Amino acid sequence: MNRTILLLSIVLMLNGLQGKSQVTVNNLRCEYLDNPLGIDEARPRFTWQLTSEKSGMSQTAYQLSVGRDQQEVAGGQGNSWKSDIVESSVIPAVYEGPELLPFTRYFWSVRVLNDEGQWSDWSQPAFFETGIMYPSGWKGSWISDGNGFDGNSIQVKQAPYFRKEFRAGKAIRSARAYIAVAGLYELYINGERVGDHRLDPMYTRYDRRNLYVTYDVTAQIKRGENAIGVVLGNGWYNHQSTAVWFFDRAPWRNRPAFCLDVHITYEDGSTETIVTDKSWRTSFGPLVFNSIYTAEHYDARLENKGWSSPDFDDKQWKDVLNRAAPSRQITAQALHPIRHTQEIPAKEMKRINDRTWLFDFGRNIAGVTRIKVAGEEGTVIRLEHGERLDSIGRLDMSNIDQHYRPTDDSDPFQTDIFILSGKGEDEFMPRFNYKGFQYVEVTSDRPLELSKENLTAYFMHSDVPASGNIHSSNETLNKIWQAGNAAYLSNLFGYPTDCPQREKNGWTGDAHIAIETGLYSFDGITVYEKWLADHRDEQQPNGVLPSIIPSNGWGY
Repeated sequence: MNRTILLLSIVLMLNGLQGKSQVTVNNLRCEYLDNPLGIDEARPRFTWQLTSEKSGMSQTAYQLSVGRDQQEVAGGQGNSWKSDIVESSVIPAVYEGPELLPFTRYFWSVRVLNDEGQWSDWSQPAFFETGIMYPSGWKGSWISDGNGFDGNSIQVKQAPYFRKEFRAGKAIRSARAYIAVAGLYELYINGERVGDHRLDPMYTRYDRRNLYVTYDVTAQIKRGENAIGVVLGNGWYNHQSTAVWFFDRAPWRNRPAFCLDVHITYEDGSTETIVTDKSWRTSFGPLVFNSIYTAEHYDARLENKGWSSPDFDDKQWKDVLNRAAPSRQITAQALHPIRHTQEIPAKEMKRINDRTWLFDFGRNIAGVTRIKVAGEEGTVIRLEHGERLDSIGRLDMSNIDQHYRPTDDSDPFQTDIFILSGKGEDEFMPRFNYKGFQYVEVTSDRPLELSKENLTAYFMHSDVPASGNIHSSNETLNKIWQAGNAAYLSNLFGYPTDCPQREKNGWTGDAHIAIETGLYSFDGITVYEKWLADHRDEQQPNGVLPSIIPSNGWGY
């Protein structure tokens, strides 16, 4: 009798397993991004992948659920939209529901029908958050520091710093910062840098389209007194270095400016928006020069300790200036950002004399270096970055500086300048620049003690996910593949470039040659979609496109 019951139980279990789906849905992405914040797309696209123990399993239909309640969406009952069953093996799927609200988090889930007629379970929900979406959604003003407002603003070398204090009077449920910038920026709240992106926002045709970035700043804003700080860089917007492509003659060129809205939702459901307006304060700081093309100059003696924290004394700071928006189109930056993806210690350091050292990082990269060093106040350190050495083992930049046309010796190519404070260990790393290099020759105008540990390199590029891999028994072939990937990534900075040192231009021909190789190894679609939007910005009424995109007007 017991054996009969056991056999029946096994048969029933096997029958149940036959009816259960052999496929699960994962890797849910919206607009090709994982749980994106601040998208402006009215009809976002959804993609996913299937996992099955059975080889060759495929999708024949799918159904989507979208809503603001995570639990309901997980059960396929989203209150915003539930699609019909769509008979298709093709993705992406496109949102077809009611109009999405701005500043709103939506959850979404999907189930699929496989080629054996079995439905998967509803996937674990993913989410996306809409951003500002419409121009009327912005509440803040565009502001700048007003230096050089007498007609010489584009020649002012020092980077502008901005700050504002505010009080959050209640417990905070959530907070988002939306920042649009003409130029580059770093955002700080209560003394802490927000996010890990570099060189935001991405380069566009600034007089036709500007990008804004969204951050979840719930953890940074506290109940009580708070402070916001912003430092602006020139980027390609106010290009002060001179080269054969006339970056300095761009039609949009102006002193950097920005607009910021911080939306705070309190636990009681009330909301507050902190905005850029005439109440902000501005001053100079230690960043005395920055060029995305050449380098940065930093004077540690001018540091304003605590400038982005509450209770900082800003009585000596000045009023800001209202500015017009640089273009009519301010839209969300929806792509994989530039990041420091790898920290690289020096492989070797050679002391040439008591004021000169040569660092070798063992590989060629695009990125920056960070130096930590103590020395006398006013000590001037120069960090020259290059890709090769000359016949006597000194840095040789003759292969990368031939297109540079300096007007004087104040802006040396790929050479950071760092002035020490004399107050213990100083630290410097460029914020608004990157270079192509393997070697760094460090010189000081006074004797210093340096070791390999004083200088660290950071590989940086658009942080696109890896999507392919090659490995063979032939190490030479493996190294060729690795070198190709490194070269591709070293030329991906929100748009594909030809080189990370002498030009940094978005040559369309170079990008066309590299794209197939790149996309076998990396999921770079978000960068290329942004770059295609750059094409639309640049295309003339007769259809003509320039040779480099984005362009300041050169190359038509």
